[in-house]
Amino acid sequence: MRTRGTALRVHVTADDLARVRFAPRPAPLQELHAALTTALAPLPGPPSALLRPWRARVLRSLPAAAEPLAALVPAGRPPSFLDVLGDTLPDAFERIRATGPGVVRSELERVYGKLPAPSWLRGLYAGEETAWRSVHRAQRAAYETVLAPVWPVVQDLHREEFTRYALATAEHGVAAALTALAPGSRLHGGVWEWEGEGEGGQRWDRGWGRRHGEDGGSGAVGPASGEPVREVRLGGRGLVLLPTFHHPAGPLLQDLPGRPVVLTYPAGPGLGLPPSPEGVQDPYEALAGVLGRTRAEALRVLAEPRTTSALARALKVSNATASAHAAALRAAGLVTTARTGRSVSHERTPLGGLLAATGVAEAPVPRAPKP
Repeated sequence: MRTRGTALRVHVTADDLARVRFAPRPAPLQELHAALTTALAPLPGPPSALLRPWRARVLRSLPAAAEPLAALVPAGRPPSFLDVLGDTLPDAFERIRATGPGVVRSELERVYGKLPAPSWLRGLYAGEETAWRSVHRAQRAAYETVLAPVWPVVQDLHREEFTRYALATAEHGVAAALTALAPGSRLHGGVWEWEGEGEGGQRWDRGWGRRHGEDGGSGAVGPASGEPVREVRLGGRGLVLLPTFHHPAGPLLQDLPGRPVVLTYPAGPGLGLPPSPEGVQDPYEALAGVLGRTRAEALRVLAEPRTTSALARALKVSNATASAHAAALRAAGLVTTARTGRSVSHERTPLGGLLAATGVAEAPVPRAPKP
């Protein structure tokens, strides 16, 4: 039986509230780690019918050049020097490369424990450029496969989340804006509490999602090692909020001495899509359960622009009904509509394409006849 309780308590001072800031743009390496967590690490429950095809496709498509990343994360325990922020992938890699050799060595020894480590890893703390180039190539290969095709979507979603947080702060204050980021959380008495699952439930310290301080101390969130609550004390360092759109299972935390705490939280819609109805196995049926069958079909056929009448013919509905469905998808950010003279055409947005890329809309789409 699952019982809910407090899994994360962030102690916030008045100085910290004045230092809360929202990351102005997504961090590609952090988003990549979040995506790899979702794709490769065990989830607290069975993946939804919408998430399952995406995980399978990532596993199939990761190139051999990305394999050194797996060597750096044995048993799902990443070394702390991988956990950096940066506006670009080269910037993030330079921050990783600047890690002192002593920290690199101690972290690799910590994550491997008594397991034998690949010999090439010794080249990292020995400063061998060949070893570091292998890591850089692996990050680039994983990024190009997993994130590059949807990075414009991630940037758009980040801007929307940034705007939502800014408006909530302006209208209701920082405290209300913080708790709005995590439904069910609360801020009282200087403590921001996140709810979590008790025994047998969700853990927030899985795979790439673990965070470690430079001293090797665990920064994992949730009841790791039998601890029912993770206590985080900002102590005037402030807090950086960073949304992720590839990790629906819970917050990821970076808590390094002398630096602002970075809280990476799951933001929608991303991949955090509703689970499929009980007993539904087919991904298209799961999408239909979320959007409705006709709108799911409309999203599928709008892979290329179609006029309202062409959409109506494809859906076998009236023009008015097709227009209403397109309007509903447009309001959700999944479709755009453009008018040229008397003609109105509809097309999937990048977000609609991201949803289609989960595998729920991969059936061949008949091409619309040219006008």
